[in-house]
Amino acid sequence: MRDLNPDDYATMAYLLLLLLVVGGSMVIGSRGQLNKTLQQGAIWGLIFVGIVGAYGLRDRFESIIYPERPVISDMGTISFNRARDGHFYAELEINGKMIEFVIDTGATDIVLTESDARALGFQLNELSYTGRASTANGEVRIARIRLDKIVLGRFVDRNIRASVNGGELDTSLLGMRYLGLFRKIEIVGSKMTLTR
Repeated sequence: MRDLNPDDYATMAYLLLLLLVVGGSMVIGSRGQLNKTLQQGAIWGLIFVGIVGAYGLRDRFESIIYPERPVISDMGTISFNRARDGHFYAELEINGKMIEFVIDTGATDIVLTESDARALGFQLNELSYTGRASTANGEVRIARIRLDKIVLGRFVDRNIRASVNGGELDTSLLGMRYLGLFRKIEIVGSKMTLTR
């Protein structure tokens, strides 16, 4: 289960207050009918326990409803479900902007599309495309850049080298320069797990 944030505490406080108001009004409204009051109290208590239980399992529900969303555990792991096209995708916050990547263990570098680099504030006409990279589509020109801050869930990394692809690339690639920051990369069935 993930760490509780201030919104989670506010939600739990609201549910507890709601339970106290409903329970208190039942006790006041049914003085003299103790059996009926206890029965209704037990029903509301079970409803409350059910809500708390569902809240505790929200990670599992979210992974079913939103299979592409990563699941971050308290144990220092982050898991991704395989998309329908067979790839693993991750959305990372790069320099304050959200960028979608294909996780590519065959790529050496973090490779940005030109449109993603532009979205991050890089001026393409000022980049020096002096590098070369071999891809499945042949050799392409690349420009070396640095990313000030990369955030994936609770993992924050700074001053990471990356490249901008001068050729055609549909989605930015999250290669081994970033994946190598994790201690273990494991793929079991349709799930990839990264462990810090």
